[in-house]
Amino acid sequence: MAIPALVRPRRAAPMFVCRKCLKRSDDPKALRKAIKHALKSHDGSGHGAGEKPARVVMTSCFGLCPKRAVVVTGGVRAARGEYVLVSAAEDVPSALALLRDDPNGPR
Repeated sequence: MAIPALVRPRRAAPMFVCRKCLKRSDDPKALRKAIKHALKSHDGSGHGAGEKPARVVMTSCFGLCPKRAVVVTGGVRAARGEYVLVSAAEDVPSALALLRDDPNGPR
C-alpha cells in the first residue's frame, strides 16, 4: 500500500468568490476582472519567484447574502470562516490586502 504524500503547489492559495453575489452585483464582469488583475499584479500579490498567482474560484453561496456586495475569502481567512465584502472594483485591492494581512499570526 502506498504512503500518502503531502504536496505543496507552486500556486498561492485560491480566492473564493460567491457566484450568486457576483451575479447580483452591478458590474459582475468588471468586478471579476479586477479581482483577477489584483491577484496577478506583482505589487502586493504575495507570490514569490517561481510561484504562480492565486486562482479565482467561483463557489456556491456562503450564506451571508449582503446587499450590493460580493463575498470574497481565501487562504487562512477561509479556514477561520472570515470573509470580506466587496462592493466595487476599486475596493478589490484593499479587500485582497485585508485577506492576506494576518495581524494575529497563526491560531
